[in-house]
This record gives sequence, structure tokens and C-alpha cells, in this order.
Amino acid sequence: MKTYLLSLAMASLLIAGCSSKKKTDNSNSQTVPVIESSGNNFNFAFVGCNRVEYGDRDNSAATDASTANLSALKRIFKEISTMENKPEILFFLGDLVLAESTTGALDSQLVSWVNLYQDSTFSKIQQSGIELVAVPGNHEMLYYKDYGIPKHDEWPLKGASKVWMKHMAPYMPKDRDRVTGSDSVVNQMTFSFVRHNVGFVVMNTDTYNAPTEKDPYGVEGIIPTDWIVAKVQEYQQDPNIDHIFVLGHKPYYVSGKPETGHDGLPEGPVLWPKLNEAHVVAMLSAHVHDYQRVQPEDQGTYQVVAGNGGSKGTATFFGYSVVHITKGQEPLLISRGYDIGDPYYAAVPQNPFTTRDSTLLSWTKNANPYSVQ
Repeated sequence: MKTYLLSLAMASLLIAGCSSKKKTDNSNSQTVPVIESSGNNFNFAFVGCNRVEYGDRDNSAATDASTANLSALKRIFKEISTMENKPEILFFLGDLVLAESTTGALDSQLVSWVNLYQDSTFSKIQQSGIELVAVPGNHEMLYYKDYGIPKHDEWPLKGASKVWMKHMAPYMPKDRDRVTGSDSVVNQMTFSFVRHNVGFVVMNTDTYNAPTEKDPYGVEGIIPTDWIVAKVQEYQQDPNIDHIFVLGHKPYYVSGKPETGHDGLPEGPVLWPKLNEAHVVAMLSAHVHDYQRVQPEDQGTYQVVAGNGGSKGTATFFGYSVVHITKGQEPLLISRGYDIGDPYYAAVPQNPFTTRDSTLLSWTKNANPYSVQ
């Protein structure tokens, strides 16, 4: 990321006519400083983790054949599609459906999810002109089975990639760069593309790997690290690209700490230093059912977790996040949401959408840290 110091970014933001306000974060009764942007060149939104719990997959009050949290999905889609300054792209960062069992279940649930997305009576998100970029999560790529191995119960699901591409390929950019060579088929859900002055590298954080003698059930959390690193380095050298974002279902930092187990990325210790070296703005992830923003080393690349799309977890609010890109300024991150009802899938129209986090993604130490619960 070719970037300015925070003070210069704030000054230019104010000159551009942006203002700072105070609003109440209803999730934790904190005061959130809201920076409003004007004259931005490009917006994109991101969110993940909307599937229901296993015990609710047959609960008609919660879901349908898609296994999506219907009330949350409908409301998030409506909010994004009716924004005054709509994003050009919506990244859905995995766990769209429950699945995590068989390719048959994955197939039927994705069919139903796509039907919801295309149904104008459910939502007008498809008709809004916003480009959907769908990213697989562990619930689409793995299956659950207890083989008696401590702390391991999710394994690569053979055939999942084929099912995903069958239904979700239309929701991947046509102009994307892809992994080539002998691994091109297995890595087809890891890709990159450019919009305006922004480079995006999208990872499948549970790339399929076949069983071996050493790992008789395969290994979760595999990514094509070398290709990803080469791509961010290429984008860093491109004079037309001012900002780089890496996106994938699983994060590396969870609650501010590195995570290489099921909650994170085994390749994180290799990948993260390379992201910092290439001045990547942020890794945008989901998987953890919460909203979190941290700058792990008090400068440089951020980890933003937006797994608060409707799945039950530690999140106190469901919603989405948007990054505003304005030429010559630091990217502006805004997260919005509504307080979760009881049960978590309850429609709560009385709970309004409000801004829960707002900050410039400064390369230097962020003056506005977000409190991770």
C-alpha cells in the first residue's frame, strides 16, 4: 500500500469535506467516532458466516433448504443494496451454508442459496448492480467427522471444489488471475483481480488436499502460499495500484493473537510477514462469529474479522463492513450492524442498523483502536 501518514490522511479527509461525529455503539455502550466520507472513488463491502446451527437446519423459523439465517441475510442484503453510496463489490467470505457433511448436502444447499440471492421477493441485492464475489469457507470445503484425533474433527471433502464451481463460478470475477500449472484445478478458488486502484487477492483457506500416508484424512487450512505472496509483491510494484487487500474465510489473528489451528491459518507465520513487506492494507476474513479489528504489530497490515453475518457466536451484532477508497487518502473502514435478538435468528426490526466501528486504516499506529472482546 502506497500510503500517507495518518495526520496527512486526516487533514486531506477534512479538506475533502468529511466530518467526524459521535454515535452510540449499542453492542457495548461505547461511543464510536464516525468518519463520514465524501468524494470517494470506490467502495466494497464484505461479510461472512451466515449459516444456522446444526440444531436449526430443520427449523422453519430460522431457515429453509439453504440453511442460511434468513432474517439476517435478508436484512443485510437490503441494507447494502439500498445504500445511498452503494459498494461496487460485495465479498461473501464463506460459510454461506451449513453443509460440512457430504457433497450432496453442499449441492442442494448452494442451489437454494443461489435461489435466495436471485429472488427479488427475498432481496433485490442481485438487481442492485453490486458485483457478488463468493468465497468458500470450511463449511463448504470440509466435512465433520470425529476420528478420535484430539482437536481435529474437520477434514477436506473430496468433490467440494467441483460442487462450489458448479454453482458459484458465476460469482467470481471474469477477469481474475488464477493459479496455473499442475495445481490449477485444486486452486481455482484462489485468485486475484484489480478494480480501480485496488488489488484484491482472494484465498480459498481450505484448499483440497488428498489423503496421504502421513495424513490419512488430508489436512485443513491449506493455501497456495507461494502464489499469494508472488501476487501481492506484483501488485506492490504496480504503479497503478495504491492499495492491496487479501481476503479469505479464515483469519490469521483472532482476538489479537496468531492462530494456526482450526480457527486460523497454519501458513500464517509465513504469509503475514510477506503481507507487511508488501504493504497490504488488511487481511479481511470471517470464520470467527464476531466482528474484530486489530493492527497486530501496532503498525502495518490489519486483520479485520467480519464473521458477524448471522451465525451464532460471540458477536453482539449482525451486519456488514464497507471500505471506502478515495484517491490520495487512507482507506476508510466502516462496520454497521444491528443488535442480535433472542434467539439469534429472530427478526428484530426494532433494532436499528448503526455504525459500530469507523476508522482510517492508517499504516502507522491507529489512533482509534477497536476493543476486541
